[in-house]
Amino acid sequence: MLINPEIVEKEGRQFEEEGCLSLPDIREKVQRAARVKVRAQNEHGNWFEVEGDELLARALQHEIDHLDGVLFIDRISRLKRELALRKIRKMQKNGEW
Repeated sequence: MLINPEIVEKEGRQFEEEGCLSLPDIREKVQRAARVKVRAQNEHGNWFEVEGDELLARALQHEIDHLDGVLFIDRISRLKRELALRKIRKMQKNGEW
């Protein structure tokens, strides 16, 4: 359990496809740090750090973004974001979402 997580170190880069349950059927490549160190509290309020690389680093960054009100489509180009939003609107209109 990570309470009040914050990324305190980032290193390297990775550019991989991401998706999200918040935006079903939307997947795009997103650039993220390849390694991160996160500082957080546990359920007792004690601070600790966790490090992750590659997929864990991506997941930590993705989930911390959610806490900050950021979706992965906010991290892609304006053109790709507009195409994704059009797809979402079309799915909503057709009752698919």
